[in-house]
This record gives sequence, structure tokens and C-alpha cells, in this order.
Amino acid sequence: MTESSPAVQPMTGLRIKELPASERPRERLRSLGSQALSTTELIATLLGSGQQGTSAVACAQVVFEQCGGSLGRLAAMPLAALTRVRGVGVARATAIHAALELGRRMAGEAREAGMPLRGPRDVAAAFAPRLQDAPVEEFHVAILDAQHRLERDILITRGLLNSSLVHPREVFREAIAERAAAVILVHNHPSGDPTPSAEDRAVTEQLVAAGRLLDIPVHDHIIVGRGRYVSFAEAGLL
Repeated sequence: MTESSPAVQPMTGLRIKELPASERPRERLRSLGSQALSTTELIATLLGSGQQGTSAVACAQVVFEQCGGSLGRLAAMPLAALTRVRGVGVARATAIHAALELGRRMAGEAREAGMPLRGPRDVAAAFAPRLQDAPVEEFHVAILDAQHRLERDILITRGLLNSSLVHPREVFREAIAERAAAVILVHNHPSGDPTPSAEDRAVTEQLVAAGRLLDIPVHDHIIVGRGRYVSFAEAGLL
């Protein structure tokens, strides 16, 4: 029988209510805007309050230290790891995950629909903010118009990539409905290494062949890793 991991203990300190109003994270956010707060203070506002003599800021400091000061790593941390910090229960851990997911989705909207994707770098810039730190594989299809503008981003599957899950029917159904001029395939490797696997190559070959039959060319398949990507088109793999 294994012993459960002990909770990570924050250092004790002044509770939020004991701080001057001008130093409380929520009051500072209201008066100065969210940009004025440190990352730790922003996490503290999500936590709301500490527990048993420990401030929300102290809990937030421990949370941020647990992920090495990286929001990407924090987003990928399992809920169980977050709840090991004393004062961070399931509700607060899910609030942190939800806030980071909203940030990731907002980053994905930075390149709005209708913007041209002229090459692999543009595709990676549009998708990497959401995918490079995702804890599981996500397979997306970028639907393009005749001017290579992004019409829609469609999530096909979440989980392990294999040919049974990524079926041409699912990939091209929306492309046909949208009268797409072409598509670009995009997925991530949670390991951080974007090197194509044998399964990646097999799925790509299957989808490229289906695109030829439907007269909807697959312009590229981009695999997103941590801080880098691989383009099938650039690598001569299409």
C-alpha cells in the first residue's frame, strides 16, 4: 500500500484582509487593471482566499513555483498535482485550469478567421499558442479559401492520433460543406518533440489521397511541438 504524497505547504504570512487595501490583488486589479498585477497576484485572485492562516498570495506563490514559473506547464499540470498545494482544492484548481484555457483560446484568436496562411510559419503562429502545451494530442483541420485565408478551424479529435479516429469522412465533411479550396492538417505532440511518427505519416498519406479524390488538396500537415514545429510540405513528406 503506497503512502499518498504530502500536501505542499505554503509559508504563512499576512492574510489578504490584513493587507492595506492598495496592496490587495483584487483591489489593485480594479484600480490599476489586470496588467499591473504579477502572475502570482493574478493566480491569487483566482484562488480568492487562503486557508488556516495562509494568504491566497502565499498559496499562489507555491502554485507558481510548482510549475517552475511557467504558465504553459501550469496549464498542463494535472488537477491532482495542484490540489496537493495546501489551500488549493478541486474547485480552485479547476478555476485555474479554466482561466488558462481561456487565455489559450484568446491567443488562438489573435490570428482571426480571414487572415491568410501563407506558409508553415503562419500556421504554426496561429496554432502553437493553443497546442504546444496541450496535455493530449489534438487534431485540427484549417479550412482555406482560394486566397489561402483561414475560413474555419475544426477540431477533429482529442486523444491519441490514429487512422481509425482521424477518418477522411470526419476531416472532409466540413471542408465540403464550406466549399473549401484546400485544407491544412495540424496536430500537436504533447512530448514536445514534433518529429513525425509512423502513424503520423500513415494518417497523412490517407488524408492526402482522400483530398485528391474530393478535389480538396491537403496543402500541408503541421506538427506542433514545444517551441518548434515540423511541416510535411517543407520536409518533402507530402
